[in-house]
Amino acid sequence: MNVLTKPRMTVDEFLAWAAGRPGRYELFRGEVFAMSPEAVAHTEVKGAIYMALVAGIRQRSLPCFALTDGPTVRIDDATAYEPDALVYCGPKLEPTALEVPNPVLLVEVLSPSSRRVDVSLKLSSYFRLPSVAHYLIVDPTQRSVVHHARGSGDTILTHIITEGSIALDPPGIALAMDDIYGSA
Repeated sequence: MNVLTKPRMTVDEFLAWAAGRPGRYELFRGEVFAMSPEAVAHTEVKGAIYMALVAGIRQRSLPCFALTDGPTVRIDDATAYEPDALVYCGPKLEPTALEVPNPVLLVEVLSPSSRRVDVSLKLSSYFRLPSVAHYLIVDPTQRSVVHHARGSGDTILTHIITEGSIALDPPGIALAMDDIYGSA
């Protein structure tokens, strides 16, 4: 019996393949995965986070930029993810860039189809990138954010936030829970 396998891609091949293609995709160990459509609650929370990140960056006049989903974050030659939101600092990327090479903050909003990957594979993958200081996992159905922050050495500190705000330094901003979920 012959077993047919899916062709594997590198991140560079994936980016060339995905450019201009409808839909959203991620690459894991060389295999392409389509991303599921998003529920209204998911997009509302994602939009609120993006607006709060932009406001925080502008308020502090930081040389950083917030993006919502679209740009790819390369983990290695065969894995690339598309977070729901991110912040990078330094020079502004070209408008045609498909990839953010040095994100400081990555955000994933949980959905039924991605929950398991977001809390496990992406957690370990994102912190393989030396630039990543924070990874936020946001629950759109209840007022809860899991904040993973790079500590000293190989330490990752984890906090569960339900009230108040989340200090994100670097880049030097705070993300208020009320900005994500509205007033309680």
